[in-house]
Amino acid sequence: MTLLFSPLTLSAPRGGLTLPNRMVVAPMCQYAAEQGCANDWHLSHWSNLLNSGAGLFTIEATAVLPEGRITPACLGLWSDPTAAAMTEHLQRARALAPQTAVCIQLAHAGRKASSAVPWQGGQLLSPAQGGWQTVAPSALAHLPNETAPSELSTEGLRQIREAFVAAARRADRMGVDAIELHCAHGYLLHEFLSPLANQRNDTYGGSFANRVRFPLEIFAAVRQVYDGVLGLRLSATDWVDGGWDLAQSTELAQRLKVAGCDFIHVSSGGVSPHQKIPLGAGYQVSFAKTIRAASGLTTTTVGLITQAAQAEAILQAGDADLIALARSFLYQPRWGWQAAAELGGTVQANPCYWRCLPREAQTVFGKVVVAQR
Repeated sequence: MTLLFSPLTLSAPRGGLTLPNRMVVAPMCQYAAEQGCANDWHLSHWSNLLNSGAGLFTIEATAVLPEGRITPACLGLWSDPTAAAMTEHLQRARALAPQTAVCIQLAHAGRKASSAVPWQGGQLLSPAQGGWQTVAPSALAHLPNETAPSELSTEGLRQIREAFVAAARRADRMGVDAIELHCAHGYLLHEFLSPLANQRNDTYGGSFANRVRFPLEIFAAVRQVYDGVLGLRLSATDWVDGGWDLAQSTELAQRLKVAGCDFIHVSSGGVSPHQKIPLGAGYQVSFAKTIRAASGLTTTTVGLITQAAQAEAILQAGDADLIALARSFLYQPRWGWQAAAELGGTVQANPCYWRCLPREAQTVFGKVVVAQR
């Protein structure tokens, strides 16, 4: 058995979650919600990727408050209506797929909220365009031509903590198997970490200990009410001199481990338009390797991992425990099946699909291909 198709157990206070393989569908924003509510697009999207063969499927960044949405079309989990819509569509999607673990990413977009959807430019929207006043650690705009966010007060921080807690409780009642807190890509929790975005002069800004304080408070608050698998997605570096970097990420990962973190999902960038990212195959793997070795956390790597052999090599080298893919699964929703055929693994799939395999891949489902009558 290859490592990519070997099981892995994520520990949690309530008991472990065993994944049948190391493939993760990374969270991918769809910008298709209505007033934060999931709809039939999400039903189709989720049921499709729950049939991908991956061991874990992650629901996209889901806002804990309306003003925490990246765009007006982003998913939310801040109210009974948003929770009811997500519960209904997720239950329906899961009924159309084999049993697959589901994780949800809870998020607040901070100063990058109130933006147009990507295919309409992705720029900050004014109130007249359907946007709203954004909030952040400091009154510093992401782009020079944008309206600055409002600096969060102590009361604002309390409200956001409570919103993460309330969303986690709703997710738990919804029956998800894991929760991932979004602390990456320039959104609110990452903004607190980075000195490029956080220039506060109180106990939440300045030193490393102060800048990690709010993300750790959010994590601790969610951990207190949620005893399932709980992890965090982190930008390991800002790719800007003087910004958040790998050394600080490693120290934060160690603190998260002590706080009861069950996994860390290592990405990078997003907080500054001045970032210089040297894109290339597996360009973020070295960050995951360093953080995994220093913290002992179960570690997910992501970023331009597109080939089964590439994913297997990362695992064989001990650089990560889980392999996340995003756009590859959008472009090829059965990527997991192809990987199983190439590496000799097996996956689960709805039996309606069993007849589709080519003869040379007859054991991908652990069964003989069902012939067409």
